Amino acid sequence: MPQEWLLVETLGSEPVVVAQGRQMKNFVPITDFLRRNPNLAAIRTAVAETVAGRESMTSITPKNSRVIRTEPVTMSDGRVHGVQVWYGPPDAEPPERPIPGPLKWDLTLGEGTGSPEYLANAGMDPAVEPTSHRAFAEDIPARSLNQDESKALSWAIDAAPDRTYCTTWGFTDKQGNFRRVGWCARTLMEPAEDGTEHLVARAMNLVEEIHETPVTPDHLANRIVDGLAEPGVYRAIVDLKNWTLLKWIDDPCPYYNWRGRVQMHPADYEHYSARMTDELRSGTTSAVLRLPDHDGRWVPLQVTIATLKLEDGVSAGLVTLRLATADELAEAGLTDSVTDGAP
Repeated sequence: MPQEWLLVETLGSEPVVVAQGRQMKNFVPITDFLRRNPNLAAIRTAVAETVAGRESMTSITPKNSRVIRTEPVTMSDGRVHGVQVWYGPPDAEPPERPIPGPLKWDLTLGEGTGSPEYLANAGMDPAVEPTSHRAFAEDIPARSLNQDESKALSWAIDAAPDRTYCTTWGFTDKQGNFRRVGWCARTLMEPAEDGTEHLVARAMNLVEEIHETPVTPDHLANRIVDGLAEPGVYRAIVDLKNWTLLKWIDDPCPYYNWRGRVQMHPADYEHYSARMTDELRSGTTSAVLRLPDHDGRWVPLQVTIATLKLEDGVSAGLVTLRLATADELAEAGLTDSVTDGAP
């Protein structure tokens, strides 16, 4: 069997293997993964030189017994996230190379930048989807619940530097096709353009093979979620610390600009901080809140928030949004359904 391409992540203190062919590996140090390989030193050197040069390379091992080929996985800002490595006999051709997609998430700002390769691997059209200023929820599949998803959401909420995460999700993409995508991520502290330190997650994704007839998972949680869906009502999971939208449970809400860094009306924010935060300690709260729409105005929505427990004691907010009724607007002291002056 021909040697498969290895995907080596290079953002930590030592290179780690995160995929063999199209099968994900959970950050295995390359010295452990290749501990019996006599060409380990030459492979490590090739990886290091590829990171430094940011270019593909071909080299020969000292005894001319193996060819080593490398391809860098480079984010649009120039940072090398990893290196793909293949080694084999000089007269052998490597198998087709899986294409990893790098992604950068600025967790301090709550926005991401995806490469065209990342978007294509996730089943999105790079010609249509934005590559910069992406909301977190744009990269978490909507209308489905993966069994490992609570760990990913907890990882984003309780973010800290020097953490790693590796997982594989099966989901139906925006073209209606079932796919399995593996991804790995590492958190780092990096300087931003204004000189401040930001917490950043740098990731790579990879399309995995599907060995049997794909069937969309019919988990009980998904059936319950679908059964509770209502027309005109939109549910999402948010980080209660900063209102960052993490995942849509239903189709995305069309009434407000959720892709931007969401800010509610200043007067509503004071109200939210004073009453609603206190009520959330008991589990749930509700109010009319004005959020920015797509035309630079404030749109009042009836917002209900419940506390949702995730992994390891981390909590998120389960938010339900709909258009406010006339009675709810009157009770909130609002006469118009849309107010000018959004930021």
